[in-house]
Amino acid sequence: MPEGDTLFRTAAGLRPYLVGRTVTAARARRPGPQVERIVGTTIEAVESQGKNLLIRFDNGLELRTHLRMNGSWHRYQPGERWRRPEARARLVIEVPGAVAVCFDAPVVELFEQRAEALHAAIAGLGPDLLDPAFDDDAADEAVRRLRDPARAAMTISEALLDQRALAGIGNIWRNETLFVERTDPFALAGTLDDAHVRRVVATARRLLAESASLAPGRHRMHVYRRSGRPCPRCGALIQSRPLATEIPRTTYWCPRCQAPS
Repeated sequence: MPEGDTLFRTAAGLRPYLVGRTVTAARARRPGPQVERIVGTTIEAVESQGKNLLIRFDNGLELRTHLRMNGSWHRYQPGERWRRPEARARLVIEVPGAVAVCFDAPVVELFEQRAEALHAAIAGLGPDLLDPAFDDDAADEAVRRLRDPARAAMTISEALLDQRALAGIGNIWRNETLFVERTDPFALAGTLDDAHVRRVVATARRLLAESASLAPGRHRMHVYRRSGRPCPRCGALIQSRPLATEIPRTTYWCPRCQAPS
């Protein structure tokens, strides 16, 4: 599943070609939103929020896509051949000089911007780790949410994946964050003190920001998908274990660097 850094790069890549331009054509695969309502409007913003990509229009409408495991956004010049079959396009937006295509996304919805504050998938998100306005107050809120009694019995691995606690982090960066912080991924969130959780939040934000500024695949991984290989810090063999969540994920960790305290 694309994480916040991927969505941040996607929004940044689309923004110069969409913002300020008038939508000349739009279509969505049925069943889907009535995107003909955005034809003739001007695109005001393209932003990422956690793992969501939001496109706002000057008539008060807003498009939200969530890519889940297989979705992606592509940008083409008019008439350019697409890199994926047209049948996989969930949404197509045409503006002068560019065509934006969202492939395979399971979530494509159109709603009134004024309803965003009540939107279950957006309003319930925790602080966005890649929000430029993320500050000490946002960090405090992320720590509070991670240490909320409702998550006390979760492992810290599970809690970090809960987008209602903090938005944007996924399987790659929760594994890498916990390695950097020498945190046992199976420690219960309620057993970690505020200072430890604050370090985890800060490191997750730093790693996501670093990855967002690099080309995909350029960030060196320490434990993610390195099961059976030596830890780059101590030489012990990296271990892995499935994490029982709604979407299957795998935990990777160093048994020596991240031993239970």
